[in-house]
Amino acid sequence: MPDTQIPQVPYGAYHKTKVPEHDPELTHTGPGTPMGEVMRRQWQPVCMSERLTDVPLAIRIMGEDLVAFRDRSGRVGVLQRHCSHRGASLEYGIIQPRGIRCCYHGWVYDIDGTILEMPAEPEDSRIYERVWHGAYPAFERDGLVFAYMGPPEEKPKFPEYDIYRFPEDTRLVPFSNLYSCNWLQVNENLMDHHHTALLHNNMTVESVDERMKDGLNFPDSFTGMLPIMDWEKTRGGHGMCFMAGRRVSDDVVWTRISEHIFPNLIQVSSLFSTASAFRHGTVCLSRWHVPVDDTRCILFGWRHFNDEIDPNGEGNEEDCGYDRIDFVDGQCERPYDVGQRAPGDWEAINGQRPIAIHALENAASTDGGVYMCRKLLRKLVRGETPPDTSRSMSEDGEQTLHSYAQDVTYRLPRHPDPEGDRKAIRAMGRRVYGTAAEADAVASRDRKAYILGRLDELDGGLRDTAE
Repeated sequence: MPDTQIPQVPYGAYHKTKVPEHDPELTHTGPGTPMGEVMRRQWQPVCMSERLTDVPLAIRIMGEDLVAFRDRSGRVGVLQRHCSHRGASLEYGIIQPRGIRCCYHGWVYDIDGTILEMPAEPEDSRIYERVWHGAYPAFERDGLVFAYMGPPEEKPKFPEYDIYRFPEDTRLVPFSNLYSCNWLQVNENLMDHHHTALLHNNMTVESVDERMKDGLNFPDSFTGMLPIMDWEKTRGGHGMCFMAGRRVSDDVVWTRISEHIFPNLIQVSSLFSTASAFRHGTVCLSRWHVPVDDTRCILFGWRHFNDEIDPNGEGNEEDCGYDRIDFVDGQCERPYDVGQRAPGDWEAINGQRPIAIHALENAASTDGGVYMCRKLLRKLVRGETPPDTSRSMSEDGEQTLHSYAQDVTYRLPRHPDPEGDRKAIRAMGRRVYGTAAEADAVASRDRKAYILGRLDELDGGLRDTAE
């Protein structure tokens, strides 16, 4: 918090020129750092599949210089970038039927780091036995390349969430967005849900030209009113979610729940649908906030497309890809003057400095989710959080992990007292969350029917609000 000894007077900038240090415990992710070690023990997306061509791809993830490639057998490799022989960069390597060859002296490395060839060395060289190049396990899934960068003996299964498979017509379309700032401030944006009714309501925009219109496409349901917020710890401290309630009419309320799965995965519920267009929906966006280093990050994710989350065909798969997503609203870098006149998330978040200074913040009543997130992450990196048992899956792969993210509308008559109405909406939000939490114990294919049945019990049997 700000130093209370600093004089708080008009024109007092002279007294505020000293900038405190940032928070390395949560913001630094290089090798050996507390947060870096937590992230390395989870599968992280490191590039998009479309970027693996006939030449290697130089990447930087959590402060490590790496190279990614797909060999001519179709296998994906993620190796430390500099050759173990004399340090030449493997970004100039030659992709082989098996592995990658260094351009300098021809050493060939398999995707696990094993040396396969050394053209200038004798066949019985001991180097084959004593040197393994640095490599990370990697695989491709729906257009993203994932790598595990932690201790090999602790490698977990890739967590398979229900929303990756259900509804059964779901298509996972990959995308990325580049941010010129620390990963944490992008991460925290999810739990700062009040900004959706402020930043995204164009309060700073008096007039816009054609270049800016794409950034102003959030529905009125988001921007017409401040949400009634609540937050809850999930997965025994390995995640949290928000419950945002908005009154749609005198009889109907919309509750939107999105989840942050620690350390850096978010599951976001509907972005396009107006509150009257659906009864129940789940996730439209799964996104990992992956540090490049301490002052840059890449948001890799899947945009979910199905008839449930885009009932009116608002989304566009063709608009998703490298550094682009079909809901823009300032998610990507735009011309500077456009960002100034119609700022979105990209401008607001990058504008917090390359690494936000928490000590300069003045916490407000709307910041409960952000500070809860930091507290839980701090306990996690300090080893104070019990092991996560929520990510265990059945061996047959049929039972998937449950996502708490939900979009629901239900009947709740308006309370005559505004404060009483707020309390009623918040209480119902908690009941909706409780229904989602109960679904943990339900078989994957039956969860939606279970949730809908419980919601009918909550509101007495909601009729289709679109009628």
